[in-house]
Amino acid sequence: MANLQENRGGDNMTDISAVDVADWRLRTFALYDNVRRIAVDNPAEAHSYWRQERDRMFGTHSASPLTAADKAVFGGLRTADYDPIYRFNVPLTKEGAGREMSVDTGADGVVHFLRLGTFDLPEMGQLAVWKIQGYGGGIFVPFRDATAGQSGGTYGSGRYLLDTVKGAYHGIRGSGPAAEFILDFNFAYNPSSAYNEAWACPLAGPSNRLAVEIPVGELS
Repeated sequence: MANLQENRGGDNMTDISAVDVADWRLRTFALYDNVRRIAVDNPAEAHSYWRQERDRMFGTHSASPLTAADKAVFGGLRTADYDPIYRFNVPLTKEGAGREMSVDTGADGVVHFLRLGTFDLPEMGQLAVWKIQGYGGGIFVPFRDATAGQSGGTYGSGRYLLDTVKGAYHGIRGSGPAAEFILDFNFAYNPSSAYNEAWACPLAGPSNRLAVEIPVGELS
């Protein structure tokens, strides 16, 4: 779903009202609430529900990043089938914590991020974990993998794994230093800029790139 720092512009976006955007965000939070609930017993079923609801929202909602012309021919987002090997329980390490990053998002100005630490992914690499330093806050983990920009692969600028300010979050197991984040790449999704150039989105920097292929989640 759309990230907090995405910008809307251009004639094809002017008919989206603040009420439309609020409703989109409320529906997105409700979607992930249900995903987390279903995934306790059956992550694959939760993934099927996620795909179905996102297709419905993209194809019918007034705040969808798709243009009216795209909606008229929309047949569903291209998303890979569920593969359980891409679901992990991972602790947040302190590596890199405290580093700051600033991203120029255009009309919304410069957005500042503070690094909270690092996710070490078995046999895959590392991803920086960021806190959005602005209104709404939230944990933000974009990523780009070896399928990015490849024929039949994924969006060339990368995808989002976590964005808690939008509710895109799969939970934590445990508490304190031993707590582990649930990371499920099957739910990776494209920023809105993948569908409409009127949106400008924070993308994966050098600390959020993986050399391996992640062939699950939303594809291009």
